[in-house]
Amino acid sequence: MFTALPTGERATRTRLKRHDIRAVSPVVGIVALLAVTVCLVAVLTAGIATWSIDSPVPTAAFELQADSDEGTIALEHEAGEDIDIEQLSLTVAIEGTELANQPPVPFVGADGFRGTPDGPFNARSDPVWQVGEQAGLTVAGTNAPALDSGDTVTVTLAFDGKLLAELETTAT
Repeated sequence: MFTALPTGERATRTRLKRHDIRAVSPVVGIVALLAVTVCLVAVLTAGIATWSIDSPVPTAAFELQADSDEGTIALEHEAGEDIDIEQLSLTVAIEGTELANQPPVPFVGADGFRGTPDGPFNARSDPVWQVGEQAGLTVAGTNAPALDSGDTVTVTLAFDGKLLAELETTAT
């Protein structure tokens, strides 16, 4: 059985209708592709805008010494990069208990400490701690806990709020 194809005006209208419907598909595809592209660009832009490049923590090695007779805690910068003291914070603990008064680095005279600190911890010295330099402070008798011989002393150094080093020694 054969079906006769429409001829004349009716055939033209039928072909136009089919052609109109098929012509919409590429337009819909292009609009969808543009919408997806715009969404991806928006997501990438938002992601890149929230990206922040933090300053890296310097790498360095230190040696810690504690003398109970003098009440001194000394740190030597043994190797690595220079340290900007103004971005450094220091936490001292004796036998696992943090000192009641922590040293504000750099400083000249602070509660809980005797005299002025040595080296770059002193606010009047160069604020850059370089390899080979020793920095120290003297814990006052008014600070607690007291530093006794045989005590474990832990010093935590943080650079711009990020851990730089955690050192531990036994007081002599």
